[in-house]
Amino acid sequence: MPKPFSIPDLSDEVTLARYPFLPQAKPWIANMAAKHEIDIDELLDGTMMDRARVRARSRLVDSVDSKDGVEMASIGDIHTEEGRLLEAFSFYYARLVVGASEDERLISRWAQAEAERAQHILEKDDAISLIAETYVSEVRCEEGIWKVGLSDFIELCTGITGSRWRLPNCDINDGWVTLHDEGDKYSSRGKMARLLRERMKDDIKMDALEKMEKMDESLLIRLSEPVGMIRGLVASKTAETIALIGAGEEDWPPCMRKAVAELAEGVNVNHFGRVFLGSMARCIGLPAETTVDFFRSAPDFNEATTTYQVGHLYEREYTPSGCSKLKVNHNCAVRTGDDRLCDQSWMDHPLKYIRAKQRRRKQQQSIEVDVNLPKTGDA
Repeated sequence: MPKPFSIPDLSDEVTLARYPFLPQAKPWIANMAAKHEIDIDELLDGTMMDRARVRARSRLVDSVDSKDGVEMASIGDIHTEEGRLLEAFSFYYARLVVGASEDERLISRWAQAEAERAQHILEKDDAISLIAETYVSEVRCEEGIWKVGLSDFIELCTGITGSRWRLPNCDINDGWVTLHDEGDKYSSRGKMARLLRERMKDDIKMDALEKMEKMDESLLIRLSEPVGMIRGLVASKTAETIALIGAGEEDWPPCMRKAVAELAEGVNVNHFGRVFLGSMARCIGLPAETTVDFFRSAPDFNEATTTYQVGHLYEREYTPSGCSKLKVNHNCAVRTGDDRLCDQSWMDHPLKYIRAKQRRRKQQQSIEVDVNLPKTGDA
């Protein structure tokens, strides 16, 4: 992947604290550590770094629990030296924890979340120019419109879904790709930040993997508590997914069965209904190929287009809409009295329907087992 032969000087401490993974941040953080006598013992257990560890745990939880990446706001004022210390060293501590987990999937997840956080900040941060020059070999901005060298663009956009990122839909001239402003929908600056997210994510991940390889036994032991915390959270999320994956067709809500049935009959299900079906299929763990098969009888079915669109839903982790939106968009399958479970006042989302079905079936099975157990005692 092409990168600049040299990186620009960056001395603004607020910027270095906001993006502590930048190559320019390493000497600054080393100087701060020396100045404030922050060694590995202080970072792991010292009272000075208490708040940094709290912020680090927040970063780690967000990487597992939030769909929008790590929370942008720091717990301290980043315009003060104390605030900058907290932000920079919370990142370093979080990186140590994910490295100590020795779990590459967790590291990838954390890197993605940190990069998303940086992307959201860059959309409003004037430092975007320096950071673009740090990560991209050919980049320039002319009157608010960003341009990226073709080779950089090709490598950066491969992991991004959406038609605007496909070369046939791009404005390419003399080896430059122009990131046109789409107004409120997608600004040129926003597109540049999105491309930078890919480069930042890769750098954060590679750096954490390198640190993981250098972990010794004593450090792994000292980090066992925060590692256990984050692993427990991941396990909890995984358990939720596994529970939904166990949902057979008998557990599907009427709205999902309706969409599948209509598509099988060749009905042209509306866009909202299609997105709903794809996101429901993802949430209950159906393979993307199975989801594509749902649409084969649709009047406008195209294998390549449908595969791409379903892949987009899965990659971006779309979640299905609730009952109120399904009703507004004519995708609800029942009226009052049709389904007793749907009539419950608390039933406001199709995923709740699946959980309720599973819970009731489990309770019924438990009752049946209890009834069939042999009785003990005097006859």
